[in-house]
Amino acid sequence: MANTPSTNSTLFRGMLIMREVAASQRGLSVVELMEVVGLPKPTVHRIAVQLESEGYLQRNPVDKRFMIGNILKEFSLSILSNAAVGAPRHAILEALSGEISETCNCTILDGNHTVYFDRVECNWPVKINLHPGSRLPLHATASGKLFLAHMKPRDRKRLLRVAPLSANTRRTLTDPEKLEQELRKVKEEGVGQDNEELFDGMVAVAVPVFDGSGRICFTVAVHAPTARKQLEDLRQYLPSLRRAADAMAASYCSESVSV
Repeated sequence: MANTPSTNSTLFRGMLIMREVAASQRGLSVVELMEVVGLPKPTVHRIAVQLESEGYLQRNPVDKRFMIGNILKEFSLSILSNAAVGAPRHAILEALSGEISETCNCTILDGNHTVYFDRVECNWPVKINLHPGSRLPLHATASGKLFLAHMKPRDRKRLLRVAPLSANTRRTLTDPEKLEQELRKVKEEGVGQDNEELFDGMVAVAVPVFDGSGRICFTVAVHAPTARKQLEDLRQYLPSLRRAADAMAASYCSESVSV
């Protein structure tokens, strides 16, 4: 990348580095960063280390690649949740929730969790309160299964080895082989589902929002208490969920940048 007046400042160089790290699935080494941002190695190393010390970046303890840090994650979630930025997406969610008469939400991947960043509550008195910013396990949620299913097998296995699969309910899949079987179905159909696996008495379905290169930007999901709807009831709304996902992809997911 050729230097321009903007890229000559430390501020914009730091932004370039954070942008490239955020777009990487595995993190980037100093050498890789040097190649993609077109800056000298000492400059890249100095800025990346400073961003690490401030919490914007962190390093993988195994291969020392730079990855996004907690401060940058919180910053990104604040941007995604911002009312002005998210107005079109929120309007789509409102229409979807109104059609289904249940709570609808959008989630992103954050390490070994899925995180709510937008949500429209239904008007029923019986509902489950999962506010924006809530972090939920991947293996026990409809959206989380989508993220897992679309990972490279090597990355997925490494992620699932980090911690035991929690048994949230008697229905939660805690056997890695059974979970892998489920994830193959999820990827083939393009639908994640939670059949009372996170909470007893709650079911959910989710669909992915893809960018132009086929990566998941985020997910769109609906959940409901089983007192009102069963899993098959929610699955009847999959065409509506997919239309909402397509509309969001057109507004928020570019060909080269994944949320």
